[in-house]
Amino acid sequence: MAKLVTIIGGSGFVGRYIARRMAKAGWRVRVAGRRPNEAIFVRTYGVVGQVEPVFCNIRDDQSVRAVIIGADAVVNCVGILNNSGKNRFSAVQAEGAGRVARIAAEEGVTRLVHISSIGADPQSDSEYQRTKGEGEAAVRAAFPNAVILRPSVIFGQEDRFFNRFAGMSRMGPVLPVVGADTRLQPVYVDDVAIAAVKGATGEAAPGIYELGGPGVYTFRQIVGAILPLVRRRRLIVNIPFSVANIIGGVFDLLQIVSFGLFNNTILTRDQVRNLRRDNVVSPNALGFADLGIHPSPFDAILPEYLWRHRPTGQYDAIKESAKNLRS
Repeated sequence: MAKLVTIIGGSGFVGRYIARRMAKAGWRVRVAGRRPNEAIFVRTYGVVGQVEPVFCNIRDDQSVRAVIIGADAVVNCVGILNNSGKNRFSAVQAEGAGRVARIAAEEGVTRLVHISSIGADPQSDSEYQRTKGEGEAAVRAAFPNAVILRPSVIFGQEDRFFNRFAGMSRMGPVLPVVGADTRLQPVYVDDVAIAAVKGATGEAAPGIYELGGPGVYTFRQIVGAILPLVRRRRLIVNIPFSVANIIGGVFDLLQIVSFGLFNNTILTRDQVRNLRRDNVVSPNALGFADLGIHPSPFDAILPEYLWRHRPTGQYDAIKESAKNLRS
C-alpha cells in the first residue's frame, strides 16, 4: 500500500502545492484543515480516493491525533498573519506547532516537516516571529529529526503579497509602502513545496533550511517591478515606521472594539515591527543548494498571474497588439 502523508493546513497557499506534489509522487494524502468542505478541490490532485480533505483544529490534541494516526510523514503548514478570534499567534504557531510534533512522535511518524519563516526568533519583539521561534523550539524538542523550512516572502498565483500590491495600484496615483528599503528575498511557492516533499520523503537531512529566491531586492524595487506588469505608473511613497506604527495601532484598535467584526488584514503594529528587518537568508545557513533545488526568479513567474490586475485583464495584451496594426 502507498505511504500516507498528513498535511496540516494542506489546502492553504503553500499546503496545496505540497499536496499536489506528494500525490504525483504516489503518496496517499490527507489534507487537514478547519474547513474541509472548502477544500474539495484537492481531490483532483490524484486518482479517486488518493487525496482526501479532513477536519483538523491545530489547537486541539484529539483533533490533531485523529489526522496523524497511521501517517508515515507529517507536514505542518499552518501559520497566521494576525490574531483573530481564538486563532492567536501563541496558540497556532507556538503551541500548535509543538502539539503536532509531540503527537507525531507519539504516533511513530517517521518524518516531520515544519514550515516556519526567516527571522523566527524566540527573543524577537515581533509576536509573529517570536511565536515562530517558540514553535521551532517545541518542534525540535519533541521531534529532533524534523526538517524545518524557513522561507522568505513567498510568491505564487494565490499569494497575498504581490497580488495585494498589484491590486492596490488600481486605487490611485500613489502607492504607499512601509519599509521601502527593507530587503526581501522572494521565493516561489512551488520551490518551497519541492523542499517540503524532499523532507517528507527522506531526501533532505534533518535540520533548518532557509529558503530564499535567487535575488535580493528592496521592498521599493519589488513594487517597482510589479507596476510594469500591471501596466500602471504610480508614485511609490515610503511611509515612515513611526507613522506606520500609528496607522497599524488604529486598525488593531478597530479590530478590538468591533469584537472581531473588523478583521485587520490591512496593517498591524506587529507587521510594522517585521518590516523593520531584512527578510533574507542568513550567511552560512542551509538552503536550496543543499537540497539540490534551483529556485525560480520572481520576474519569470509574476507575469503568469499578475495580468489579471491590468486595466483590461487578459485583453490588455490584445489591445497593445492592436495598436501596432497598420490601417
